Amino acid sequence: MIEFGLKDLLDICLVALFLYYSYKVMKESGSINIFAGVLIFVIIWVIVSQVLEMRLLGSILDKLVSVGVIAIIILFQDEIRRFLLTLGTHRRIGFLINFITGHHKEPIEKAEMMQIVLACLNMSKKKVGALIILEKEIPLLEIAHTGEEIDANINQRLIENIFFKNSPLHDGALIISYKKMRAAGCILPVSHSSNIPKDLGLRHRAALGMSQESDALAIIVSEETGNISIARNGEFKLRLSAEELERILTNPA
Repeated sequence: MIEFGLKDLLDICLVALFLYYSYKVMKESGSINIFAGVLIFVIIWVIVSQVLEMRLLGSILDKLVSVGVIAIIILFQDEIRRFLLTLGTHRRIGFLINFITGHHKEPIEKAEMMQIVLACLNMSKKKVGALIILEKEIPLLEIAHTGEEIDANINQRLIENIFFKNSPLHDGALIISYKKMRAAGCILPVSHSSNIPKDLGLRHRAALGMSQESDALAIIVSEETGNISIARNGEFKLRLSAEELERILTNPA
């Protein structure tokens, strides 16, 4: 007789939660077909080895599974890295780490955030392309090192000058780390998701890629249309009005 207890129910729920989260991550990264193939292979392996107890085929599949773990790590290294970063930067865990290390990050005040909003609105009117990244819990030091260090206070005029068409830094991204503009002309990871509308350009793909690999909020001003958009948690909010942009930035939760 098969015994089924609370521990078994918890085990099933945790596996289901893991599969759902894996599916969600793979779908966002465009790797859903690979995920489906791996899942089908695991199901076949379980049926052959555990249900039908086919020794020869089961032993072959066992060997493939042992090697397949390494292959999966190589194939899904970006997704695994993103999962571990998300886990390590969970709000409660991040608070605990900051408490232990004595390091506390001061959030951007509303007046400073309005400097960013006004700069985006002016660039939108003039159709000046821009890409601004607001750092959250996950540090963006590696990204900042790809550009030119600024280390300046948040200022509307300075933001507009950085993205002026003749500026040598206008093609890259501006990294804002809490109360400081850290670096400009930074190179971002580009998303290869097939769900991105075809009318969106490289700035939008870079913004989405940054939001997929970190918890940062990316602001995009389109050079072609002047539209303002944001990318957050692997999703776009397109064609924002001034009021919507201000609300999102001043109330990021």
